[in-house]
Amino acid sequence: MNPHQKSRSDRLTPQRRTLLLGMLGGAGLSLVGNAGTALAARSSGTAADPAPDFNFDTGNSVRELFVEGRQAAGGLKAIAPMDVTMMIRVTQMAQLAWFDAVAPYHPTAVGVYSKLGRRPASERATNRNKNIALLYASHRILETLLPTQTAEWRKIMTSVGLDPDDKTENKTTPIGIGNLAAKAILANRQRDGMNQLGDEGGRKYNPQPYADYLGYRPVNSAFEIRNPSRWQPLLGPHDRRLQQGTGDVGAFVVQQFVTPQLSVAKPYSYAHPDEFRVAPPKNSDHTNARAYKRQVDEVLAASAELTDEQKLMAEIFDDKFLGIGLSIGEACAAHDLDLDGWIQAHMLAATAAFDTCIAVWKNKLRYDAPRPFTAIRHVYGGKKVTAWGGPGEGTVSDIPADQWRGYLLVGDHPEYPSGSTSLMAAQAQVTHRFLDSDTVDFTLPYAKGSSLAEPGVTPVKDLVVHFDTWTELNQACGMSRLWGGVHFMSAIEAGWDLGARVGDRAYEFVVRHIKGKVDH
Repeated sequence: MNPHQKSRSDRLTPQRRTLLLGMLGGAGLSLVGNAGTALAARSSGTAADPAPDFNFDTGNSVRELFVEGRQAAGGLKAIAPMDVTMMIRVTQMAQLAWFDAVAPYHPTAVGVYSKLGRRPASERATNRNKNIALLYASHRILETLLPTQTAEWRKIMTSVGLDPDDKTENKTTPIGIGNLAAKAILANRQRDGMNQLGDEGGRKYNPQPYADYLGYRPVNSAFEIRNPSRWQPLLGPHDRRLQQGTGDVGAFVVQQFVTPQLSVAKPYSYAHPDEFRVAPPKNSDHTNARAYKRQVDEVLAASAELTDEQKLMAEIFDDKFLGIGLSIGEACAAHDLDLDGWIQAHMLAATAAFDTCIAVWKNKLRYDAPRPFTAIRHVYGGKKVTAWGGPGEGTVSDIPADQWRGYLLVGDHPEYPSGSTSLMAAQAQVTHRFLDSDTVDFTLPYAKGSSLAEPGVTPVKDLVVHFDTWTELNQACGMSRLWGGVHFMSAIEAGWDLGARVGDRAYEFVVRHIKGKVDH
């Protein structure tokens, strides 16, 4: 399933890679960077001539418009405030829309939520109809899920000469097929358990979209450890998107378990997340004092021995768009996939990511395990320990344990298993199987002092982080969570196992749809 390869000169350059920061989830949804004149689509349902920057017949809109166009469009400022779990859902639905919209133009593929027939071979002689259909489908998904940014989504359409207001539903035109594919997805996912409408749990007034309706309450408070074996919300600056917390000086907030209802959301590739129950985190049981202290000391030792490369890898994989999202595009480029290949690879990665998140959140809710900062406070209290002392401080030997923090900011959810590790393991599994290759060839160059956590300090000289294979990428992602001080090794190991298992299931699900071996 690895189509034609072109010359390596067509590969993304390191310079271009550095411009692709801020990708959305598994595929890198982004705004289009083309500056062509907007031309309205004809009312007959056929698309107008494209803007000169994009060729509908030979172009790959996934690669050229959604991935490589991000920088010219100014990034994803609109989506940045969303939690990662929400971004993964939006990404999956948008990439599912690509897949379902293009299925009628594929020799065998069938949509997951739409049955739109098979278009004649003559209509798939070029990429034109596929590009148009997937652009309309993703536009409908994005304007529905992220309505406050409709103007930005419209730019994607008008920049290549398409009419965003064309909502025709003709099954014989790419515009109609794209609109119908998105309509079916939105209808089927509106009540998928994520509380998209904000009225779950019997709420009648003042809906709160995506709010928890399961009634989760933490055992510990941000100010008191009542049970060292359970998750403790962290007290932190109001704006935590930057390591330094530069927003709203003097304002602090207590973490909330973000989207716990993801644990009961409807998966695509399996029946119930209990199929992926991981072993209990016995080392996080404080009554098992020796094992509990051992994993605390392991985190502190890693914190004290951080190298510049480890710090940068911690940052890379903490940015899910960069470490996890960009890597799938790099693999597609490395293997020179055609438009169908890009769509299918991203559909695989996005489905694996969403279904993995459900299983991870089910286990996080089940075990409610503490983060390293809680366990370190419990074991050592105010005693001085040796560890990384904070941005620009390096390793110090006199930091009170209750003032310690990891190199990374800790996520708003319980510790076990590691979500990032699970996501990367799932993506590595589906992509490796789809491409029948371990090659990813992923390079990220960093200039001296370009770290986000330690600007002007790390790295001390120009440094290039490179991964030849998915195996290396998967290993580094897991270990980066220990280096960042946000996970224990048991959570990382559980993530490797869980992600690979869900990845296999997602692969089988998507491939069945590619081959048309499903019943509607």
